[in-house]
Amino acid sequence: MDDIKRPHRPRPATTPVGESQRPAAQAETLSVPQDVTVQGAQHQAPLDAPQIDEKPPRKRRIILKLLIVLIGLILLTIGIGLFWYLQQLRPVDPDQQDRTVVTIASGSAPGVIAQQLEDEGLIRSSTAFGLYTRFTGVQNELQAGTYRLSPSESTPEIVKHLTNGNVDTFEITFLPGATLDDHKDVLRSAGYEDDAIDAALRLDYDSPLFAGKPADADLEGYIYGETYRVSAGSTVTDILEVVFTEFESVVEQNQLQEAFAEQGLSLYEGITLASIIQREAIGGDEPQIAQVFYSRLSIGMELGSDVTYQYIADKTGVARDVNLDSPYNTRRYGGLPPGPIASPGVDALLATANPAEGDYLYFLSGDDDVTYFARTLEEHETNIREHCQQKCQII
Repeated sequence: MDDIKRPHRPRPATTPVGESQRPAAQAETLSVPQDVTVQGAQHQAPLDAPQIDEKPPRKRRIILKLLIVLIGLILLTIGIGLFWYLQQLRPVDPDQQDRTVVTIASGSAPGVIAQQLEDEGLIRSSTAFGLYTRFTGVQNELQAGTYRLSPSESTPEIVKHLTNGNVDTFEITFLPGATLDDHKDVLRSAGYEDDAIDAALRLDYDSPLFAGKPADADLEGYIYGETYRVSAGSTVTDILEVVFTEFESVVEQNQLQEAFAEQGLSLYEGITLASIIQREAIGGDEPQIAQVFYSRLSIGMELGSDVTYQYIADKTGVARDVNLDSPYNTRRYGGLPPGPIASPGVDALLATANPAEGDYLYFLSGDDDVTYFARTLEEHETNIREHCQQKCQII
């Protein structure tokens, strides 16, 4: 029995449970004709293909917005800063022409110079000044020295001034016929402070020019009318010494002291009379006016000059009044007033030293700016009626 071999029978193919048994022909993939389009098959990705998000991630969008805002803020800050910088370079006061004397000490750092200029009111900002000198590369080229600067100058103009390094000189003009108060205004306009001006005017100056001048008299009449060139570092005292030297030269060259003595006047009295002639004269008629005053003095007649009481009224701040009780009122008081009333020019000085010939006792400046002379009061009153209907009404 053991030797008997059983024939091998192949097992039938099994089909998994749940699958239908279909003919082999049906199990094959159906072919689709090429001219047939399956609806909805176009442009569809396979079901198992990864999906691509076309929008940037949210975090990236936030960073991008922040960058845009940051760049905008930076540009805005730069714009505001540039506007401020350009504004600070402009003049402090374009209409202010007065100049300030500034001395830059040797070895001064750019920052110290900038602060000094700002403190003097000459630049708007020391910071902008420093930036400008650095941007232009001149921060180490600012020169020590004395300069006359104005708030009407821009920062670039002032920097250019300081880098030139030349000691400034300037002209100062005192006008004939101007009073001491007028001359103070000239000095103020040149950049000098009131304290410095007043202190210089109170000093005693050693010069033969002041021979006969009362000790308590001020310097009225002694600021000789002329244009002077002085260095920017000059003090008020330096300027006055130059002025007095010039006046002394005029006196010596024209031998005025001797000529005044021949007329019976001291140097101080001659300057006083010349100052009255300076204020009365229109121009060219100084010698004849001097003759009138000398004629009046010689007979004890009041000078009768309106400019003398007008001077003291203005100086003391009272109303101009022909009856003003003051020794400067030469309508009421005889002789010369106590002192000069203005700075006489050379023509008035020479007229006082050498008066014209004549016997006139009266004169007036007509409405037509012509001086009319008269020997008698009647002639003078006629001149008033015919030539002085406007000016002669002014007190």
